[in-house]
Amino acid sequence: MHNHIVRSYTEELDAVTDDLRRMGGIGESMVTDACRGLTTGNIALCDEVALRDDQIDRHHEEVERRILRLFALRQPVGPDLRLVFAALKMAADLERIGDLAKNIARRGRAMDRSRELSALTGVERMGKAVSLQLQDVLDSFNNRDARLAREVWRHDEEVDQHYNSLFREVLTYMMEDPRTIGASTHLLFAAKNLERIGDHCTNIAETVSFLITGERLSAETRPKVKDVDA
Repeated sequence: MHNHIVRSYTEELDAVTDDLRRMGGIGESMVTDACRGLTTGNIALCDEVALRDDQIDRHHEEVERRILRLFALRQPVGPDLRLVFAALKMAADLERIGDLAKNIARRGRAMDRSRELSALTGVERMGKAVSLQLQDVLDSFNNRDARLAREVWRHDEEVDQHYNSLFREVLTYMMEDPRTIGASTHLLFAAKNLERIGDHCTNIAETVSFLITGERLSAETRPKVKDVDA
């Protein structure tokens, strides 16, 4: 009987981890596809990304349900408690990443493309940087790689630099040609959403590091670039 209980408990913890991996996979594809839809003008892809947000929301609800059950019936301690705590935080960050990716897709759908916008190249570069950051932090969780998690955590300023550079570039275009203001505004909002996704990746990196080591990373030691719109 005891072995059966232990096996059941392990299976419940594994189910939480599996749900997080599914959320991460959906979130990763949403960010990549939202950026592609925005930069290429693929409206169908933008619409598909927005619909995919429901999937990540359902997994978020499932993670919360499983964790409430674990607390009520299993009372996890030690490393298991860290996993449950990490799962709650990660699920919230991944759900928010899904929301932000959906917002990028909506900007791509609404943007006026009647005029050439060279700043799209900057958004594409920023999108690739953020996608790589998300991919790495998810790998750090899946592989329990604290070193990789800390690497993501330390490199958040690169995304901020992308955003600040793009912000200045788009403002210049808006001042030089007021007819681009509408489309440029959509690009600025999309870039801000990418910058926030980068922040959530950093949050996840902190959580993964804590899950593996039991120690918190200090925010004071992480490089941070001040946003130009702050």
